[in-house]
Order: sequence, then structure tokens, then C-alpha cells
Amino acid sequence: SYTARIKGRALDLTFKEFELLKFLAQHPGRVFTRAQLLQEIWGYDYFGGTRTVDVHIRRLRSKLGPEHEAIIGTVRNVGYRFTITSAIKDTQITERI
Repeated sequence: SYTARIKGRALDLTFKEFELLKFLAQHPGRVFTRAQLLQEIWGYDYFGGTRTVDVHIRRLRSKLGPEHEAIIGTVRNVGYRFTITSAIKDTQITERI
């Protein structure tokens, strides 16, 4: 499993959820389309639809909890972005297998 910590609370994430959160967190404020996220996280050889990204974002937000789900913002008809707030500046994203 992979772990991220937010405000000291560990989040148990799947590999793809972890990679998605890590990628977005490495580019705070930047908006990525679903197609860009598919290419970056799933790779060039992925043949599924872009809704895969939506499903993983929904699961990731659920694991973040209602108090932190807004750190992954939706840009309508475009994609998603990671939003830093003062409440989550101490977020840690670390791999644990």
C-alpha cells in the first residue's frame, strides 16, 4: 500500500491514487485535463476512457475526507488541480509498500 499524511492522519492509498495525488501535489495550482492525467499516470498504452480519472479523483477525495477533499479542485469542462491551503501545508506524501 501507499501512504500520504494530511495533518498527521495517514491515508491508505492504492498505487494509482498515490501517483495521482503525488503528481497533482508536485504542480500546485496547475490545471490538468483528464487526458493529460491519463497520459502521466496511466501511460501511453492505456486504452480506457477519461472517466477513469474521475473515478480515481472521487475515491481520492473520499479518502481525504470532507475537511480536505477540496484540495483537489475541479475546473469545469477542463480537469483538475491541486490547491494548497494554509490548513494542509504540512501534507506529506511518502511511499510505503
